[in-house]
Amino acid sequence: MGNETFSDWLGDPRQIAVERALGEFRAARPVEIRAGGEAALAFPVESLDETVMRLLTADGQEMPRLVVSQARLKNRFGWKGGDGRISLTPFNTEAITAFLDHHAHPAAGVALPYAVEIAATNHVENAALTLANLSLLLPAVTVVNAKRFRNGQALPILSLEAEWIASYRARAASQLRIVARTVVPLEGVDHAEFVIFRGGDGFRDQVAIIISRPSPEEPVLTRIHSACLTGDLFGSLKCDCGDQLRGTVRRMSELGGGIVLYLDQEGRGNGIANKIRAYGLQAEGFDTYDADEILGFGLDQRRFDFAAEMLTQLGYRTVKLMTNNPQKSDALRAAGLEVVSTHRVLARSNPHNIKYLAAKRDKAGHLLGDFAGETDGALPLLRKGA
Repeated sequence: MGNETFSDWLGDPRQIAVERALGEFRAARPVEIRAGGEAALAFPVESLDETVMRLLTADGQEMPRLVVSQARLKNRFGWKGGDGRISLTPFNTEAITAFLDHHAHPAAGVALPYAVEIAATNHVENAALTLANLSLLLPAVTVVNAKRFRNGQALPILSLEAEWIASYRARAASQLRIVARTVVPLEGVDHAEFVIFRGGDGFRDQVAIIISRPSPEEPVLTRIHSACLTGDLFGSLKCDCGDQLRGTVRRMSELGGGIVLYLDQEGRGNGIANKIRAYGLQAEGFDTYDADEILGFGLDQRRFDFAAEMLTQLGYRTVKLMTNNPQKSDALRAAGLEVVSTHRVLARSNPHNIKYLAAKRDKAGHLLGDFAGETDGALPLLRKGA
């Protein structure tokens, strides 16, 4: 006590560097990533324009490389070698656009404006791709040797180690803190308290809604709910999220209380912009997971370890989990909480979401059942194979 320095107060310098790097990527600016003697500039692909391309290729030296996720390579080329470093010839805006455009598929007999070579990624390239994911950008980056741009002068570019990015999420989960809490009256609920946590995944705010006054001495009804702007707020018919959220809150109130953990993980952790891009692909006939894969995302980008930390800080260690997703109960158990039971949260099917519900059940293992009808107060469910 009494020996703290200003640096101690600022916090872990590794976390600070990554948080700043997230801001740089979101602002479409590059960062320098270092590992094993290599230093490279990483540009989010969404920041590339003709000016940047001229700067990257002006001297005719070693060409930049495009780094994309395994999911995108699997979708385009059947690649099974993990994330990939892509050498495009020529390396220009037209080639990159064509490479990322699912309509210009190499198996579709379309003449492509580039030649391509795929190789395994290194630590710097893996970290650059992770940074894009954490920034809720498309999982595609351009990487170029940083030495080409130094010319004996310091660049106004943030520099950090690849390892700091790789381990960021694990450290962030334990750094949540409560920043605000108050009672907010809700329709049909006798008492509701909103508790705001800051930190966790991507240093965004997370919300716990305590319904009624559940005792920490008893297993508490708990719902881990990822934010869904379109469904929760606007009543989109393309998903079941709004029904699940409102039905959960109503049921908790009827049964004496519970906790909803409302996590800022829109679009299965891909962000609202990528979710809307995926909706555009769904309009072409792809299901929700195929659309994400075309964009370069895996089955589910979300993390639930910080949800366990939120419950712990609120004083709850034993839960009855309201979910159809086995990954959520597995995550809470892995974090040391006791999950005494799980309870399905079923929603209404309609012509717009039936394919979505079937994909969640058949591809992601959500426990959505094989029948239609009412079960334990749940709303109607789709039939298998519908």
